[in-house]
Amino acid sequence: MKVVAFPRNEQGTGASRRLRNAGQTPGIIYGGSLPPVTVALDHNALFHALKKETFHSSILDMEIEGKVEKVLLRDFQMHAYKQLVLHVDFQRVDANQKIHVKVPLHFVNAEVSPAVKLSAGVISHVLNELDISCLPGDLPEFVEVDLSKLEAGNSIHLSDIQLPKGVTAVAHDNPTLATATVPAGQVSADDAAASDEEKK
Repeated sequence: MKVVAFPRNEQGTGASRRLRNAGQTPGIIYGGSLPPVTVALDHNALFHALKKETFHSSILDMEIEGKVEKVLLRDFQMHAYKQLVLHVDFQRVDANQKIHVKVPLHFVNAEVSPAVKLSAGVISHVLNELDISCLPGDLPEFVEVDLSKLEAGNSIHLSDIQLPKGVTAVAHDNPTLATATVPAGQVSADDAAASDEEKK
């Protein structure tokens, strides 16, 4: 994904306010062996990009005055109540150094799982993203969690999924990713049906 930025020479609150009034967002690029660089980005383009999942979990091509470098979105600040991006931080990426990022979890096949098909269960997503470590070239846009074998009353843990090649999870334990429960009303309805059968 490509991002275009412009060099920014003026610093300080007043300069940042003038930038925002002109439809731009101040930002910074840091990391690697180069010094930090202050930049400005088109606010509307940035605002719409921030709505895309891939913008948060992909290596971005940052173009400044015709030169392109690889960066990761690291942080951004939004206005308390306006739809306004106040500031954005990017980190340079070295192809030979592992990066530590959060990537989204994509849950698939819930509708064919025994929990849903046989027990009318409800699947709850406990985590929506996962901390991972990998080389930039191995960074996945997301990690897939297959729910097709999940049964009612059970959970899927990190150890139950296959991570993409070259990717390791940064987790201190074995976190739960999703759980399957049967709604209370559903259980009593099933029990009632069973006891009716026994009376016959």
